[in-house]
Amino acid sequence: MKKTTGVGRLLVAVYGIFAISASARALYQLAREFDQAPVAYSLSALAAIVYIVATISLANPERYGSLALIAVRFELLGVLVVGLLSWSAPELFNHPSVWSGFGIGYGFVPLVLPILGLIWLRRQRVKAN
Repeated sequence: MKKTTGVGRLLVAVYGIFAISASARALYQLAREFDQAPVAYSLSALAAIVYIVATISLANPERYGSLALIAVRFELLGVLVVGLLSWSAPELFNHPSVWSGFGIGYGFVPLVLPILGLIWLRRQRVKAN
């Protein structure tokens, strides 16, 4: 089993940080404030799950490369859809989620991260062939 190295290791570390922070945020919001913004807080929980799956699968792309690709594509789609909805229908987001405003609350890292993930996965696939 080949470990992720170099840029891949940095990518996994950033995903891991987002997995931990999004999970902590979502757990707190779901436990304490769910009734205030159920859509936003449910999306934060979904983002946390996606970050966890992406972290684990990106750490071992030889074994879980297909799962990593699905997770990162889903993440990008989620960021784009939630980002568009948070601008076009802000009433759905009484409170922001991780992906609101294309990740503006996190310096747009949620928007850039899946793009970098897809590029890295593509390069890994090219190296394997």
